Amino acid sequence: MDLPTSTPGPYAPAMTDVLRRGRASLAFSFFAQGVAFALLVTRIPAIQDRYGVSDALLPVFLAAVPILAGVGSVATGRLVKRVPPSRVLRWSQPVVFLALLGVAAGDRMVALALALGAFGLAVGALDASMNMLGVSLQRSYGRSIMLSFHAAYSLGGILGASLAWAGAHWDLALFVSYLPVVVVLLPAAFAGSRWYADGEPAAAVREEAAQGSAAGVGFKVLLPLCLVMTIAYIGDSTVSNWSAKYLQDVLGSSEQLATVPYAVYMVTTLLGRSLGDFGVRRFGAVAVVRGGTVVAAGGFAVVAVAPGAWSGMLGFTLVGLGLCVLVPQTFAAAGRLFPGASDAAVARLNVFNYVGFLVGSPLVGALGDAWSYRGAMLVPMVLVLVTLVYARSFDAQPDRYGGGHERPRTADVGRGSNGL
Repeated sequence: MDLPTSTPGPYAPAMTDVLRRGRASLAFSFFAQGVAFALLVTRIPAIQDRYGVSDALLPVFLAAVPILAGVGSVATGRLVKRVPPSRVLRWSQPVVFLALLGVAAGDRMVALALALGAFGLAVGALDASMNMLGVSLQRSYGRSIMLSFHAAYSLGGILGASLAWAGAHWDLALFVSYLPVVVVLLPAAFAGSRWYADGEPAAAVREEAAQGSAAGVGFKVLLPLCLVMTIAYIGDSTVSNWSAKYLQDVLGSSEQLATVPYAVYMVTTLLGRSLGDFGVRRFGAVAVVRGGTVVAAGGFAVVAVAPGAWSGMLGFTLVGLGLCVLVPQTFAAAGRLFPGASDAAVARLNVFNYVGFLVGSPLVGALGDAWSYRGAMLVPMVLVLVTLVYARSFDAQPDRYGGGHERPRTADVGRGSNGL
């Protein structure tokens, strides 16, 4: 990978190695987190049976995870003022894996509560710190690479869901299903953490941060991106929680076919994110966000009017292809809006990930019960279209140093978390 041309010649190879290792190790962390999260959420019925959690109590446990994740994200925003995000990521990822094992190993309700609590707090710190490093690395590269990290997360989610299916198919105990994954991924992620690259802002940006820009991450400026993040996760949780029920109960599919839409959704998410960075480089973030918004809204419209299961599946596929670009580009836009305080902006923005997750599923369920599930699918469609109003927030902001795009900052690659 080429470094910005402004990099001094004698140092270019070393800095290229720092960038390459930093990008690869961070991508692996995104991948590992995708595996861990999918293993948890796709085995919820087995977890419920193991601990005897009632249907009435289950939503309380499920809601606690994103709420605590929001707390973890806010705490990370404060913590990174004292320690680098790489250190937060290095130690929060093992906690996620150990908490996953805790969920599988316990046999009393209090053990489940403690394990899920630890999982939620660690996930919030992990999500925030991963995206902080992603924004910093993108600034170092001087071009869009953020979608590639989220593509790695999608790939991990597909693998985790596949492993969970295998565990359920062969009726494996949760601990037996989770242990090999943790034994492989935890040490690999921890070993790779020595190559995380914390971006060190260039002199002008450092000066801006020193003058208090971290305290000046105004919510009013960040609000459009917060709304887009919430909307994206409302759409995502609609697919993950309701696609199977919708196909089976509304469109009359078989139980086996009803499991397919979410798998296809994940695959198209991976595909869209794998190609998305090229689209951003070629057409710009605004065009990519607008295109993704239209495709996702069109997908929900197809779902709402679908005459049968296969057309409904096509709709959910379009939703995945459209939504997949919104979240990574929202984090990247926050980094551009607050170049001297991107860590604080990302931490605050990340909270709305969990807000959308908490709102989306109950909203669609309540509307489906009170009205109709076809009508309920029109609500995320309308909400997604709101993103068009705020699309200009994704533009490369003209910075005070001249130019309308991010300026390569070679000082960003001056050190890694291991002192490189």
